[in-house]
Amino acid sequence: MKSKYKILIHVLFWIYMLNQALFPVYINKIDTKLLQDFLYLKDIFITTLLNIFVFYGIYFLVPYFLKFSRKWYIFPLVVLLAIVLSAIRLPIEIAYWKYLVKMPASELQFQNEWFWATLKYTVIISIYAMLIRFSIDWFDSQKYKDELIKERQASEIALLRSQINPHFLFNTLNNIYSLVYSKSAEAPEAVMKLSSIMRYMLYDSNTDFVPVNKEIEYLNSFIELQQLRIPQKGFVEIKVFGNMESRTIAPMLLIPFVENAFKHGDKNHEPGIIIHLNIEPARLLFTVENFTRAGNQPLGEESGGFGLDNIKRRLGLLYPGKHELNIESSPEKYKIELSIYT
Repeated sequence: MKSKYKILIHVLFWIYMLNQALFPVYINKIDTKLLQDFLYLKDIFITTLLNIFVFYGIYFLVPYFLKFSRKWYIFPLVVLLAIVLSAIRLPIEIAYWKYLVKMPASELQFQNEWFWATLKYTVIISIYAMLIRFSIDWFDSQKYKDELIKERQASEIALLRSQINPHFLFNTLNNIYSLVYSKSAEAPEAVMKLSSIMRYMLYDSNTDFVPVNKEIEYLNSFIELQQLRIPQKGFVEIKVFGNMESRTIAPMLLIPFVENAFKHGDKNHEPGIIIHLNIEPARLLFTVENFTRAGNQPLGEESGGFGLDNIKRRLGLLYPGKHELNIESSPEKYKIELSIYT
């Protein structure tokens, strides 16, 4: 909690306490003798000062008691502290009335009721002090836990993303190497496509979310790069439905599904891979369907791959409770359907 809010809580508490003390005056239910020579106001003054002394004595000391390994010590220590503060408070109050207010000695005779009244005030103020301190500490603790969770999730997302990038680059560089080795005229174009993809990965994807159109551009560049080594020009069918304006998505979230389709898809079909993105008002629906070849491996089981567990983990961090991932697998086809609710 910010310091200004803590100060505000304390200020409001003391305004409340003063208002409670002045309440009999508001409703005109006070002995008129106490209004003479401002006795009641003088009583409020010394009582408030002593309450502040007790309040902050408890407020700052109790947290140290919580550090004890044996928690049952706390209650007797707080009781002992309240008695000690009462013992300190009582002579200060007597000295105030005797030397500053000049109250007659006959009215300052010590009585047990005076001590018990002082102890009662001390206990009440101590309870307020502990409640406020524990409330502020609880809020700070929750805020700290939330920050730790966010930092951990950010670190995990960064790690998962870093696991995606090398995997993709490894495959792409192998493809470019094949084009260069065979002296293909398409090699320069492949290098340019890779340059465009690298720019996206290094600069555009360093945020939690990117515009959907950016992710689609990246996806198209990836597909065009992969199609350089596939004879069929119509091997991939990609269609986007809906309005992309002002819609966002986590960067590099869709590429693993498309990469998996290329890796395990049967190249003898046209189209061999069907990709649809439906941008609806309340959700993004992404589907990838590909024909499978004999001996294909499902997503998540390929050697060295990032796998389905990685994807599910990232989805859980980025869209907790706001996504659905369905996978349909058969000997002929493999289809994933990802829904992201907005």
